[in-house]
Amino acid sequence: MNANNKMNNTTCERGSTESQRPFSARRTLHHVTFFCDTPRAESVTLVGDFNGWNPVATPMRRTPDGRWTASLELHHGHHRYLFLVDGTPTLDPNANGIVRNDRDERVSLIAVS
Repeated sequence: MNANNKMNNTTCERGSTESQRPFSARRTLHHVTFFCDTPRAESVTLVGDFNGWNPVATPMRRTPDGRWTASLELHHGHHRYLFLVDGTPTLDPNANGIVRNDRDERVSLIAVS
């Protein structure tokens, strides 16, 4: 997974709140690329707290070497996610960690900063 900072063009004015400041961590989006190494899969989608766990929101694309990839702009912080490999929930072996979701299921964790 790769993350690169992206500049925010909002200006900072006197009396602005933290969420209005141009370099606030909550306002800064980071480019993150997810990779799933499953060359025999027919389809892979990315689900997580960033897309409402919607199985059709973030389809991944197969690369020429057989890996699957998806790129997103994510806010600073920790995000929980899974790959759906041919419909089967699959943990990311390259995740920053494994945690439990609200239904006590194991999911992958990524830290974005």
